[in-house]
Amino acid sequence: MGSKIIINNGKLQVPDNPIIPFIKGDGIGKDITVPSQRVLNAAIEKAYGDSKKLAWKEVLAGEKAYKKTGNYLPEDTLAEFKKYLVGIKGPLQTPVGGGIRSLNVALRQTLDLYVCLRPVRWFKGVPSPIRYPSLVDMHIFRENTEDIYAGIEFMTGDEKAQKFRDFLINEMGSTQIRFPETTSFGIKPISKEGSERLIRDAIQYAIDRNLPSVTLVHKGNIMKFTEGAFKNWGYDLAENEFEADVFTWRQYENIQTEKGQIDAQKALEEAKKTGKVIIKDVITDAFLQDSLLHPYDHSVIATMNLNGDYVSDQLAAMVGGIGISPGANINYQSGYAIFEATHGTAPNIAGTGKANPSSLILSGVMMLEYLGWNEAAEHVLDAMEHAFSKRRVTSDLYAMMEGATLLTTTEFADEIISNIH
Repeated sequence: MGSKIIINNGKLQVPDNPIIPFIKGDGIGKDITVPSQRVLNAAIEKAYGDSKKLAWKEVLAGEKAYKKTGNYLPEDTLAEFKKYLVGIKGPLQTPVGGGIRSLNVALRQTLDLYVCLRPVRWFKGVPSPIRYPSLVDMHIFRENTEDIYAGIEFMTGDEKAQKFRDFLINEMGSTQIRFPETTSFGIKPISKEGSERLIRDAIQYAIDRNLPSVTLVHKGNIMKFTEGAFKNWGYDLAENEFEADVFTWRQYENIQTEKGQIDAQKALEEAKKTGKVIIKDVITDAFLQDSLLHPYDHSVIATMNLNGDYVSDQLAAMVGGIGISPGANINYQSGYAIFEATHGTAPNIAGTGKANPSSLILSGVMMLEYLGWNEAAEHVLDAMEHAFSKRRVTSDLYAMMEGATLLTTTEFADEIISNIH
């Protein structure tokens, strides 16, 4: 038996035995879920003895749900996540054909999980394509409900596409459509409210964790009224709501314009000395380069959905790949949070013991931190790093490591647990 997590005045109230709904997922989701839970349970026992424990509660989604209920995402599952606030899930396969475009997107939209949080760090011993992966320590805040996830598209030849084309040309006077008769259309909604709540949480996250900077990543040089607005709203919010805690590049540029380079540099250095979070912005393509060349210049990243997709995968590759990258979908206002493996279902290796459970385990670590159980979270991180350092790994990392020992999914979980104890 367990108890419900509740939220009171924006603060989570976590009992010692919180009920955690979980979805095993499709493909390798069934392989990695139980081993991951065993690791988390062992870390909690090590940190707190018998005083704290997670009460796991399986809920259905994906293929298993469809076979039992005829629905890939039953209403009962959504109700359980709403009731218990915090949950975790394995990878889900998007159904082929009509209906839900993506189960993952449906969960995020229904619960308004507007933050996709992806922390990216390197574990000693993990192969990396960059020279100094230890310098990578970033936290990506990707907007989760707008931009391309709003899903407004019209296919060429469709009646709606023709109406939209005629409206743009005849009513709005658009002349930029090069081949109007064969053009499909997509709309990317970027709202002030949606941008502000994401950026606000990113800045607060940096302040709470004493992180040095927040980088607004955008393509506002081209898309001035969507991505450019995202940048400007971010600076406005930082300067209006966090004046005592931040120093923005816009302020720096204004000082430089009014007083000169030396005064501006002094102001920036003083801001860093006093521990203020530096708010800056970088064009997306420049960021993808700069994050490789100067990863230490970026700490918290705040960006829109599509940019966040690109950035998340590149940064994950810098520290070993998406197979060991955790993720969470969070609404900091309502308290709803679903932590998830960030990789796919990999049906070709399901049931073979080859799956790496690290992404789901590390997402569980994020969940422990969200609950305030930081001691248990640290036990998992330390134990996992020991496993990587000893080169005792699953098949994906084994193929990239010399002198490694090949472990199955279950054996890798056992290795982590032995390191905990």
